[in-house]
Amino acid sequence: MLVSVNLRPHASLGRVLDDLGGTLLDLVLGDADRAGDIGGVAIHDPLDEPALPQHALVLGVGLGEPDEVVRQLRILARHDAAGLVLRAPVTVTDAVAAAAGETGVALLGLARGASWTQLAAMLRSLLAEGDVGDAEPETLAGLPSGDLFAVANAIGALIDAPVTIEDRRSRVLAFSGRQDEADPSRVETILGRQVPERFARALTDRGVFRELYRTDQPVYADLVSESLDGLTMPRVAVAVRAGDEILGSIWAAVSEPLTADRTQALCDAARLVALHMLRVRAGADVERRLRADLLSTALEGGAAAREALSRLGLADQPVVVLALAVLDAGEHADAGLATERQRLSDGLAMHLSAVHPRCAAALVGDTAYGLVPVNRGDDDGERRAMRIAKDFLDRVGDRVHAVVGIGPVARSAAELPEARDSADRALRVLRTGSGAGRRAALLADVHVEALLLELQDLVAARGDRPTGPVARLLDYDEQHQAHLVETLRAWLDAFGDVIAASAAVHVHPNTFRYRLRRLAEVGGFDMTDPEARFAAMLQLRVVAPPPTS
Repeated sequence: MLVSVNLRPHASLGRVLDDLGGTLLDLVLGDADRAGDIGGVAIHDPLDEPALPQHALVLGVGLGEPDEVVRQLRILARHDAAGLVLRAPVTVTDAVAAAAGETGVALLGLARGASWTQLAAMLRSLLAEGDVGDAEPETLAGLPSGDLFAVANAIGALIDAPVTIEDRRSRVLAFSGRQDEADPSRVETILGRQVPERFARALTDRGVFRELYRTDQPVYADLVSESLDGLTMPRVAVAVRAGDEILGSIWAAVSEPLTADRTQALCDAARLVALHMLRVRAGADVERRLRADLLSTALEGGAAAREALSRLGLADQPVVVLALAVLDAGEHADAGLATERQRLSDGLAMHLSAVHPRCAAALVGDTAYGLVPVNRGDDDGERRAMRIAKDFLDRVGDRVHAVVGIGPVARSAAELPEARDSADRALRVLRTGSGAGRRAALLADVHVEALLLELQDLVAARGDRPTGPVARLLDYDEQHQAHLVETLRAWLDAFGDVIAASAAVHVHPNTFRYRLRRLAEVGGFDMTDPEARFAAMLQLRVVAPPPTS
């Protein structure tokens, strides 16, 4: 079982259904008003033993057969789970109904067209702690601080319409109930957590966004005549501002323009939403800094490392260190690189949270570090971490050029600095492109490459220059515009295979043999001596200037 989120107070099953019911979730069997707050969200894993938080909501990915559902309901009852979510349509047999009644575990259905990823993201937003570090929950205008779902429901009640709260990029941050009263395009927007591209493009072409962001009054947008698939209702929207900064917008699906009273209510709501959005942003920043400080302290070792691990929930737990970096590709070589790093770090944290309930991840400097707990006595911890890293990079895809270095298992706080150093060394090889095309690597996979990079650092610090045969060949090439160093590199790389080496430098084998004789004469190089070959190879890799392309 893989658990993912911390929860805010009073997050009951009934509250989840109020916010997500009709769009994502439907109650099939059970009591939504059963007492008790949801203590976490978990993903069913048929190959792993349950490790559930109290009163968990379990996502039954892959479950469907009635007999298996009955068995899982009984297992979950022993762990005091709140509910089990299955892909709709849910097959309810007499045995399933009886099991749900006997166990008290609610059975819910995930709507057609929705993905488990979408549901997990929704639950994360809905249930994640909105307050950081306060003994008592704050309120803004009587609503829990930062609770945008509660705000959306309040706005929907005020203007009598289903609403969404979106950021500047038209990503859905929260939505009200009654979304089933809107049109299919609204449902598509909520399921994807993003306004579909065709609607955003139409709004841009009609100048709706331009008008929205230059006025503090609601903008009425009737695109029904555009014949866009799924759009059958007009929209009214108002920008959410904090001073001169546009934070996002509120969108309502309406059948006609709002009355004057509701227009004023929407304007007032925009100011309230701005306060909540700023609180969410501030809370997220505080939590990020706190986790980054704790993670950094743990990785550095020392007296405070054990306390930092304890606060991260990883005390006395063996962990593997992952080090993630974004390559400085041209498209990211500016301020956008910092944003991309933070976005990827957040993505790593979410990915790891689905792997183990006590994973920790944060951005420290320009590297995102993750700590992945492993079982004591597990000899496969590093390879398991490799699989986790590769899975994450596969999900990220090729749009972002990211690489991950993986350290050995650290079995105590004292071993963490060495584990981090190993992960950093592997990461450096991947960042410099010396990892033979790898995107993730253990230090053992790239140990020689790491040693060569460290030798290069030592050579650069000392200012060493090539000596012996290599120095003589470099001087000769410079004076005569010859290619003897290139010939030596090719011959060494091809392990003395003249045919392969000559093909690599695009010359005839006879020409190549002539150059070999010349470099032996000019450099005083004994080609039959293995020590001389090794010395030349090392100097060419570490000391000599890199070959020109």
